[in-house]
Amino acid sequence: MNAIVALCHFCELHGPRTLFCTEVLHAPLPKGAGDSPGQGEQAEEEEGGIQMSSGICTHSPAEGASTESSSPGPKKSDMCEGCRSLAVGHPGYLSHDKETSIKYVSHQHPSHPQLFSIVRQACVRSLSCEVCPGREGPIFFGDEQHGFVFSHTFFIKDSLARGFQRWYSIITIMMDRIYLINSWPFLLGKIRGIIDELQGKALKRAQRMNTAFTPFLHQRNGNAARSLTSLTSDDNLWACLHTSFAWLLKACGSRLTEKLLEGAPTEDTLVQMEKLADLEEESESWDNSEAEEEKASVLPEGAQRRELTKCPTASSSLSDCESWQPRKLSVFKSLRHMRQVLGASSFRMLAWHVLMGNQVIWKSRDTDLVLSAFEVLRTMLPVGCVRIIPYSSQYEEAYRCNFLGLSPHVQIPAHVLSSEFAVIVEVHTAVPSSLPPAGCEDDLSLSKYEFVVTSGSPVAADRVGPTILNKMEAALTNQNLSVDVVDQCLICLKEEWMNKVKVLFKFTKVDSRPKEDTQKLLSILGASEEDNVKLLKFWMTGLSKTYKSHLMSTVRSPPATEPRN
Repeated sequence: MNAIVALCHFCELHGPRTLFCTEVLHAPLPKGAGDSPGQGEQAEEEEGGIQMSSGICTHSPAEGASTESSSPGPKKSDMCEGCRSLAVGHPGYLSHDKETSIKYVSHQHPSHPQLFSIVRQACVRSLSCEVCPGREGPIFFGDEQHGFVFSHTFFIKDSLARGFQRWYSIITIMMDRIYLINSWPFLLGKIRGIIDELQGKALKRAQRMNTAFTPFLHQRNGNAARSLTSLTSDDNLWACLHTSFAWLLKACGSRLTEKLLEGAPTEDTLVQMEKLADLEEESESWDNSEAEEEKASVLPEGAQRRELTKCPTASSSLSDCESWQPRKLSVFKSLRHMRQVLGASSFRMLAWHVLMGNQVIWKSRDTDLVLSAFEVLRTMLPVGCVRIIPYSSQYEEAYRCNFLGLSPHVQIPAHVLSSEFAVIVEVHTAVPSSLPPAGCEDDLSLSKYEFVVTSGSPVAADRVGPTILNKMEAALTNQNLSVDVVDQCLICLKEEWMNKVKVLFKFTKVDSRPKEDTQKLLSILGASEEDNVKLLKFWMTGLSKTYKSHLMSTVRSPPATEPRN
């Protein structure tokens, strides 16, 4: 926290004076700071991750004539015992926070002239101008030019002072008004604790005057204003205050942090929640183990997932209740990896069919390879658009699934082979003399395969495809982006296009606008091409039931109008 904490004192001879202040240094200390032999070893200790040391090269502005000409502090002749904290020649105190590399420096006055002026003005105002009812308690004042101040005034018992007590204050100065106001409860509690400790020590040492001398007689001898160390009978007072002030700055700075607040749940999240809710209802009639396996297959992205592989002879969808075996999938690592394995043109054809909602068929003996491919390809689509039959012994129609894994001996109907709404990936065993796929020389698990991608509607490499496909390929081919960054790009792209889908759904299904208006809307959304229109309509099937029902209920129940007078 960029702030200064200071202890101030009202001297009966010299007025308001700054006794001790702690400031934050983000920049490295000057060369030689804390390097004095023996000084760093004398008072080093560990407390809360902060290294304590008394060896710094900054000298007190009140050390005498050697610094009077350049220091902004008061001259030695203008200070009495009560106006002084550290002894002449004392190097001050330094704390080094190892976690953040921030240093906390304490001395009687700030070394920088501008900071000295700010602290001096705050000291004067806290002890003479800005007074709370009862004169003891917290107050807030300040401005944009001189900073904002949280001040807590209090009294210390002194039998030689007028009224048998002396007036002090602890002030916290910073330029951020909102931060300081938000820190009020924290600062009040912690500073109040420091004050209670000081007052408790002074109360034990308090002695009432029973002589004929008055404070004014002692003032003539220059002995009236006793030091705070004497009043509390604590020789380690300033070291303790430095520790308290440094901890206060560190704790107050770390307690308020910026957080990214999540907005409304995404469509993928809503669909996943709905699937889990449906599974909870159906699990009453299921075997517990089967229900748990099914739940694992619809966990949100990033959650711990158990990969499931169906028996090669089974032929049912993910929602069926047959035996599943956990498998470890590590064949295709990412979409970029798959693009390197298949080649740019074959991958573009496959990705085009995936985005359009056409049926994607993989034929292979390796069930792990098929499941790994589907796990990678499903990241291109919203969760609600994914319907997978991972491995089947017979062909399944497109209305049942858009991702279908088949054994190599399964016959695919002729109308599917020639259909423009399906793409087939056949995995063959490579001949021993063939070279590994480009870019995958080190991947021995894929070097033994050859991949053949065919479709009744081949997509030319130079054809202008959907905008989202072009953006996905741009991210995949950008080698400056890591795999994790590419994954985040895909998430952002899906969210962008799902927002367009929401607009189109409300425009066409809820508001029932005419076709001419729909064409204008598609043009505005950047989806005027035929392929883009088909993509949006397919992605519309991925909208959650919650979102659809909310829109329908809003239309059927218009807001009530205000009654007329």
